[in-house]
Amino acid sequence: MTERLAESVALITGAARGQGRTHALRMAREGADLILCDLAEDGLEDVREEIERLGQRAVTGQVDIRSVEAMDELVARGVAELGKLDIVVANAAIFETEGFSWELKEDAWKEMIDVNLTGTWNTTRAAIPGMIERREGGAIILIGAGGSAIGFRSLSHYNASKHGVVGLMRTLANELAPHRIRVNCVSPSIVDTPMTMNERIYSQYAGGMSGATLEDVKAAFYAQNVLPVPWIEPDDVSNAVLFLASGEGAYITGVDLPVDCGSRIQPPGLPPSILAD
Repeated sequence: MTERLAESVALITGAARGQGRTHALRMAREGADLILCDLAEDGLEDVREEIERLGQRAVTGQVDIRSVEAMDELVARGVAELGKLDIVVANAAIFETEGFSWELKEDAWKEMIDVNLTGTWNTTRAAIPGMIERREGGAIILIGAGGSAIGFRSLSHYNASKHGVVGLMRTLANELAPHRIRVNCVSPSIVDTPMTMNERIYSQYAGGMSGATLEDVKAAFYAQNVLPVPWIEPDDVSNAVLFLASGEGAYITGVDLPVDCGSRIQPPGLPPSILAD
């Protein structure tokens, strides 16, 4: 079977764990070499070693995507070692629930926008000039969320950042089409990763209940989706990312692809995903 990303090089942010790790390993299995970064060093070298066991090369860096200079340096080093850059997956993000919009602290708003939106822009900004210069086209995939299209309560800063990611994607798709660089979003529902599967998030979904567990909030997770599942797996998101990065998505650009169990098409009257008094 032909590897769908043979001889390609992909940049993935937030690659040490969760969705980013899964995207990296999936792309390596499909023949890609990787440029990987994460703010946390733990886990990043483990991913690199797994990629190398798959017969592919990886360049890694502990990088804060909020830093333009750090992203520029990572991309330059990765291209110097691997020869080019074909695919970008701007995956790194944070997720915190902080109460209603008027209750948010300034620092919480700023951090969310800086990481999820400005960090995504920094990632594309570092990668695009070299991709244009090569004249070989390419694919950029930005990771959105349910909050890219839905105004979930108690998540105004997150929703704003992810709506902004979609706006950035649509602009880049227009700007880069003459260069045959396709730009799309993949926007998942709740994904089984540590970013969402933790006690803090359980407490928020359970209306602030202290010590809430996954069992306490499973019904609320189900309520967010139309399909009868409470969450999806990282591999489900990687399937969509791979499709858009490969030749199978050759004529798709400017699309926000929901991998969300139908959460965007819910009829009115179902419980909101974030419960409030």
